[in-house]
Amino acid sequence: CRQLFRSPSMPSSVIRPILKRIDRPQDRDTPIKTKRRRSVAGTPSEEAAAEPVAWLLRSRSFSHEEIENLLANDHQELIGDFSKAYLLQTVEGKHQDLKYISPEMMVAVLTGQFSSLIESCVIVDCRYPYEYEGGHIKGAVNLPMEQDVEEFLLKKPIVPFDASKRVIVIFHCEFSSERGPRMCRFVREKDRACNEYPHLHYPELYVLKGGYREFFPQYQTHCEPQDYRPMHHEDFKEDLRKFRLKSR
Repeated sequence: CRQLFRSPSMPSSVIRPILKRIDRPQDRDTPIKTKRRRSVAGTPSEEAAAEPVAWLLRSRSFSHEEIENLLANDHQELIGDFSKAYLLQTVEGKHQDLKYISPEMMVAVLTGQFSSLIESCVIVDCRYPYEYEGGHIKGAVNLPMEQDVEEFLLKKPIVPFDASKRVIVIFHCEFSSERGPRMCRFVREKDRACNEYPHLHYPELYVLKGGYREFFPQYQTHCEPQDYRPMHHEDFKEDLRKFRLKSR
């Protein structure tokens, strides 16, 4: 090796075999090989084959990510029939597939702050009758069973007289943890079944976060009577048992 570097006059036939031993295998397209192709004069076909590959991969990756983000945002922003964005500001809740509003937003609706945009707001109290009678949000209708809500909302759907205004439905129970969310999903499922996709009678559904338990202490003046009767009240154990059997 020392003679190889010290003696430039050494015949090329001796140098060539030695150099070939340190070359990369010809069947592996390594970064070194690619770099050599670009720096050493090669055939036009080799350069053309190397260039477009990297460009295509970059373009496809960027476009795919961008489109997915746009679709995800649209899915979160639009109401059930995809006609417009949700009107009320929403908050995070227990169930990611549902739209929750805060007690403050509920009061904003009750006090008419959205009257220019909402023609009808139906508040569905999904608690059992003895809970509802012990205290409920003013104007709320008590629909604890699936057949009750189907009869009230879907047998004769509420249609706004002014097509530019909305009909919204807000569900809640004691904590808005199980009964309210379950009823909200039930209405959407039945509504889908009786309409041609994506049309809906009630495309804008909400759940009151925290339910009556969180609403009552803050806004008692919006409740009647101004009281709160929990589901597990000592005086209504038999009623609880009866309604639980009926709801199965």
